[in-house]
Amino acid sequence: MPKLLNSLARQDYGGMPATKVYVADAGSTDGTPEIARNFVGDLQVEVIAGGLPARGRNAGAREARTRYLLFIDADIEIADRTLVRRTVELAQRRGLHCVTTNIACPEGGRTDRLLYSGNNLMQRLSRLYRPFSTGMYMLFEKDCFERLGGFHEQALFAEDYLLSCQVARSRFGIVRGKVLTTNRRFRKMGRLRVARLFLNTALHTGKQDFFLRDHGYWRPRLEEEALSPAAKSIAG
Repeated sequence: MPKLLNSLARQDYGGMPATKVYVADAGSTDGTPEIARNFVGDLQVEVIAGGLPARGRNAGAREARTRYLLFIDADIEIADRTLVRRTVELAQRRGLHCVTTNIACPEGGRTDRLLYSGNNLMQRLSRLYRPFSTGMYMLFEKDCFERLGGFHEQALFAEDYLLSCQVARSRFGIVRGKVLTTNRRFRKMGRLRVARLFLNTALHTGKQDFFLRDHGYWRPRLEEEALSPAAKSIAG
């Protein structure tokens, strides 16, 4: 999380000093509240109660009073200091309801990079039929987010996919650039298993029951971190 908050503090988005950043913490044991408070001088950070990602993200969205909501995973780094500004500008210019970007994994091996490249490709191709966004970096117009009911809190897998698939193609965009992530989930769950889950997600589009079943996606993280935090920034 420190990398995420540091990269948010470096963004050239003009509204960042006045933007509230909510960190959803679900009883983590890695000092999340203390880490967040270290950034109070650089960001308007507030720690709120979380849970699995859908619950924590919805909690942050309820607190937000801005036009746009930007959801970001805690282990993301935004190396490009212009990305948040360009994301908001793209949404405003084209009247978009949802904007995402590409994901890169510089610390991973060749297979890890290939898997994320595949995700980026499928995300772009999805605009031809039913677009989807990864929750690692997802901006939503707040009015649209509320009309769609937010993230499905009973979903045990791909709650970000479920929500973004409801956005019209004409209101979905992908901003140029990328955010950086780790390969921790691949190492914990196994690359083949994660790839199979992602493929099943695409094959079960429109079948909500699939996403309400426990596929063990969050289990490694819950066991390791006792409900680790999910961080998100609310920008407008």
